[in-house]
Amino acid sequence: MLVACVTCSLALPHIPGAHWAWWPLMLLSTLAHEAGHGLAAVLVGGDFVSLEMFADGSGVAATAHSGSRTARAIISAGGLVGPAMVACGLFFAARTERRARTALGVLAGVLVLAVVLVVRNLFGVAYVLVLSSLLAAVVRFGSAWVARFGLVFLAVQLALSVFSRGDYLFTPVARTGAGDMPSDVAQIADALVLPYWLWGSVCGFISVAVLVFGIWLYLRPMKATS
Repeated sequence: MLVACVTCSLALPHIPGAHWAWWPLMLLSTLAHEAGHGLAAVLVGGDFVSLEMFADGSGVAATAHSGSRTARAIISAGGLVGPAMVACGLFFAARTERRARTALGVLAGVLVLAVVLVVRNLFGVAYVLVLSSLLAAVVRFGSAWVARFGLVFLAVQLALSVFSRGDYLFTPVARTGAGDMPSDVAQIADALVLPYWLWGSVCGFISVAVLVFGIWLYLRPMKATS
């Protein structure tokens, strides 16, 4: 199951004519990325103001915070490493049917809440609601295998989201539907010094480490019960 999910995720962008299948997954990585920024802002005592997604796969998260260098760096890094950390928990939840259904249901509810609180453009609202409906349908109608497979597939997408457009880790400029702006790694570099490409390497390494740990959590043997 895990190998199939990873293989599919890595191969789709390179298969001719598979853009229709890759597009919603690309949008998922965008949603996870921007939500990571917003949640990081909340964690440092700031505010998640709004989130917008665009059909070209770009997105923008507006946040408010204290303005300190540390807060700026954490918020910028949140979109790069946050999704992998969430994926780690989803891998753990996918070990049993009950936990998998619970996790999918919680995610569906969180997405609806996000539409109410922060998603602020029509395309973003439509995508998030469709995704929430799909997750809720799996919880309600999916078999045990479908629920676990669906959660593993979602976890893989989140874990690999930072690499879906890997060049973003090593560029100073982000080109979005709202215009060009400094990339996340450029903003980290501006807040904490050192080159942007170094921070891109650090964020990529952290994501890989968290992914490996999540896979270990998923694959480790279950304790025997009498």
